[in-house]
Amino acid sequence: MRTKIAVSAALGVGLVFGAGAPALSSNLSSTDAAKTSGISADVVPGQELERITDGKIEKGETAYVDVTVATLWTDPKAPRKVDKPALQHPVDLEKWNENLEPTDVRRGLTGKAETQATYGSEVSVLDIKGSWAKVAVTDQKTPKDEKGYPGWLPKKQLVENDRFGKLREDQPRAVVTKPKSELEGIEFTKDTGADVSFNVDLPLIAQDVDDVRVALPGGGAAWIGIEDVDVYDVGDKPEKPSGKDLVKTAKQFEGLRYLWAGVSAYGFDCSGFTYSIFKAHGIDLPRDSGEQAKAKAVSSSNLKPGDLLFFSTSSGTVHHVSACTSATAR
Repeated sequence: MRTKIAVSAALGVGLVFGAGAPALSSNLSSTDAAKTSGISADVVPGQELERITDGKIEKGETAYVDVTVATLWTDPKAPRKVDKPALQHPVDLEKWNENLEPTDVRRGLTGKAETQATYGSEVSVLDIKGSWAKVAVTDQKTPKDEKGYPGWLPKKQLVENDRFGKLREDQPRAVVTKPKSELEGIEFTKDTGADVSFNVDLPLIAQDVDDVRVALPGGGAAWIGIEDVDVYDVGDKPEKPSGKDLVKTAKQFEGLRYLWAGVSAYGFDCSGFTYSIFKAHGIDLPRDSGEQAKAKAVSSSNLKPGDLLFFSTSSGTVHHVSACTSATAR
């Protein structure tokens, strides 16, 4: 459930308070915060947020996406010249969408891109080939790999950070609900190469009336406007949505152009859209339409807003998904 949580600024001491408890000031240094709790800690401001890494991305490790949106490709040779803005650190998704303005160029992504992963997403590193890494996106279910949805991306779009992984486990979380937001007041890191968009999920380390402070995958912290996020305590999920709730969330993206493999406010494909909308409400759908279609079926005469509609070829192979949005549906 969504809640307002008071969180200590002294992460090195491991203090997290439940809803309604007095919050330590986010302006305190780590040492001062520890003193106020009666615990001695020899740390300096920002030390508890420094990235923990051996400086390498290697097969078998867990890593995190460190760009606004990372595109996963079928192989390192798949990207075209027009796709270069999506291969950088930071990525330039506005420029990439400009390059993809012609319909035939945009359609050319079909069969080249696999999926995408937003800032902070956890991935398992499956293989390394030069400056590229094959990874599996942990929270995208697929029969292609039990570890998550697989694909290739430039290694420079990933970070290894054991501390961030620990914060993801132990801290409340702030989940972006607006199509796009901004990181402000970035501290204790030089890594500022990302913005935050819909469904980005980051560890919460402080909260005030107007903002939440979140830990970043590359180390350090930043603020996000509280009106742009929902906050959840450890282990909590959103309340079960109605069909109308799902439709309302989906309509934020009305008019956004289709993007093969897309799962973000910069472009969705069909199953990436339904996967992302349901994920925002705590429902874990598989990434692709063929697997989504294996959910419980309902009669076409009893469709309700939020129900998914699937389309197949004459062979019965599902190739497209959409959702019922009609307010007149029963």
